[in-house]
Amino acid sequence: MKSPSLSPETLVAQGLGGIDKVTGAIMPAITLSTNYEQKPDGSYHQERVYARADNPTYEHAERLLATLEGGASCILLSSGMAAANAVFQSLIPGDHVVVARVLYWGVRKWLAEFGLTWGLDIEFVDATDLPAMKAAIRPGATRLVWLETPANPTWEITDLAAVCGLAHAAGARVAVDNTVASPVLTRPLAFGADLVVHSATKYLNGHSDALAGAVVSARDDPFWQRIRSWRRMAGAVPGAFDAWLLQRGMRTLFLRVQRSSETALALARHFEGHPAIHKVRYPGLPSHPGHEIAARQMSGGFGGMLSIRLAGGQSHAMAVLAAVKLFKRATSLGGVESLIEHRLSMEGPSSSVPDDLLRISVGIEAPADLVADLEAALGTD
Repeated sequence: MKSPSLSPETLVAQGLGGIDKVTGAIMPAITLSTNYEQKPDGSYHQERVYARADNPTYEHAERLLATLEGGASCILLSSGMAAANAVFQSLIPGDHVVVARVLYWGVRKWLAEFGLTWGLDIEFVDATDLPAMKAAIRPGATRLVWLETPANPTWEITDLAAVCGLAHAAGARVAVDNTVASPVLTRPLAFGADLVVHSATKYLNGHSDALAGAVVSARDDPFWQRIRSWRRMAGAVPGAFDAWLLQRGMRTLFLRVQRSSETALALARHFEGHPAIHKVRYPGLPSHPGHEIAARQMSGGFGGMLSIRLAGGQSHAMAVLAAVKLFKRATSLGGVESLIEHRLSMEGPSSSVPDDLLRISVGIEAPADLVADLEAALGTD
C-alpha cells in the first residue's frame, strides 16, 4: 500500500498502488475459485475456506473503500439492499430504530414489509428537524439511527455531526447511506457516524455494469462482527467479476463525481426560475433549505443528483420524459450517462413523491448538450 500521506485522489487512482508480485501486473487478478485447498495439516492458506466468506477480489475493493471512507474495515455485498439488510438484520427483534423520513424507497419498502415482521420498532422522523430527532431517540432503547444525505429523491440535507451527537448521547449507533454523496464529497465517519452504507452499483462503480453493495465500519467491535457474520451466513456476496469491476470503476471516482457535480450545479442554476419549472431541488443552490449545512459538510461539490418539478404538473412531466433525446429514461444513478425518470411511477402509489417530479442523475457529458436537450423537452406540451 502507498503511504497514507498521499491524497485520496492518488490512492484511488492507483488502486492503493499494489503490483502483482508474480506477473508484475498493475491491475489485480480476478479470483474465480469458490473454494480453497487445505494444507496437509488441515489448515488453510491465508485462512481462506470458501468464497461465501472471503475472496481476494472482494478484499482489494474493500481495502480501497475503507481507506476512502476513513474506516477500520469494509465488506462488499451483493447489492446496496443487501448492505442495508446486513445492518438492520444484525439488530435484535424489539430494537428501536429511528429512520430518516426521506430516504431511498427500496429501504423504506423493506422496512415496511419485512422490518416490522423482523420485530424492529421502527420510527420515521424528519431528519432535518433536530428537536424532532432528539425527541424520537430514546436513551438506552434506540439502537440505530439511519440517515441518508442528500436524501433521495428530494435531496434533503441532514446535519450529520448534530444528529450523531444526539444519537451517541443516547447510546445509539448511526448508519449513513452515503451512496449519493460518495466519499469524494462526504465522509460520514468524520462527522461521528459509526457505519457507512453504499449501493456500490452507483457512483463507486460508475459505469452501470456491476451490482454490489458495501458497509464500512468506524471500528471493529462486536456489532461489526455480527454484520460480517450476517454476510457469510446469508451468502450475500457479489460475484468476483462484479467486485473486480467495482475496484476498476473506483479508480476514476474523483474525476467522475467532480465532473457530474459541476454539471449538476450548472443545470440547477440554469433551470432555477425557468417558466416551465415549478421548483429545482439541488443542495448546491442557496435557495435550498439545507444549503448552508451542505456547504459545511460536503467538500468539493454538491453531487450529481437533482430533481425538477414541472409547472404543468404530472402530464407535463411525462411529456418532458418522453421528449428527451440525450438523457436516458432509466432508473439508478451515478453512471457516466445522464438519466431521467418520473420517480413516482418507479416507486408506486404508496410513494409520497410529488407526481410532477422528475429525478435527474447527471453524467459526464458536455453540460451545454444536456441543457439544450432539457430545454427542448421542456417546450413539449
